[in-house]
Amino acid sequence: MLSKRIIPCLDIKNGRTVKGVNFVELRDAGDPVELAKQYALKGADELVFLDISATLEGRRTMVDLVLKVAEQLNIPFTVGGGISSISDVEKLLHNGADKISINSSAVKKPSLINELSSKFGSQCITVAIDAKFINNEWVVHVSGGKIPTDKTLIDWAIETQDRGAGEILFTSMDHDGTKNGFANHMLASLSNKLSIPVIASGGAGKQEHFIDVFQKGKADAALAASVFHFGEIEIPDLKKTLQQNNIKVRL
Repeated sequence: MLSKRIIPCLDIKNGRTVKGVNFVELRDAGDPVELAKQYALKGADELVFLDISATLEGRRTMVDLVLKVAEQLNIPFTVGGGISSISDVEKLLHNGADKISINSSAVKKPSLINELSSKFGSQCITVAIDAKFINNEWVVHVSGGKIPTDKTLIDWAIETQDRGAGEILFTSMDHDGTKNGFANHMLASLSNKLSIPVIASGGAGKQEHFIDVFQKGKADAALAASVFHFGEIEIPDLKKTLQQNNIKVRL
């Protein structure tokens, strides 16, 4: 059995790490370069960097900041935000990213997933999906969660897998920042339908939530932000707790 992964997420706006609730009410959470350095030292399995306003502002990801963060890391590094072409990915990989994450651009042009996975390999391509539960359907949203689409979560996830995505990063917009636990029922459904790894995002508040997301949600990895940024959960402590609950992790 593969080890479960613990992944801190740096949501970046104007060069700073931020965190909100349900994708709004953002507050400052620190310097991304310093946070990245600390997470690498504390045993994070990977780090995700999301330039959350790049798509909304119609610009590219901040490649200079990506380089500064990458220089602090010895763990896999995924970067997303405003990526819409092969050249965007080439610049990010050149600046230290190991994987890239696409979201809105994939919804707008699904063939982009095929193009990128063909060029760089599926192991390099993460498709992030932000979804909200509306009228008994998980509706996919784009542009930083601002715009609903006509796509539903399961169907879109399966399509991204078929087009060459290497893993799915599913964020429940309803659970984001609430610290009430992950969307485990939906995560389990996703994991049962897909053959590629599923990263859970949205809702981490205490160590028990990570136990649940792996045991009940069947997630392959759990991503969180504020509980790590503000020291509410320390990664070494979390991993010990997971191990004590018979969840395989890298210590």
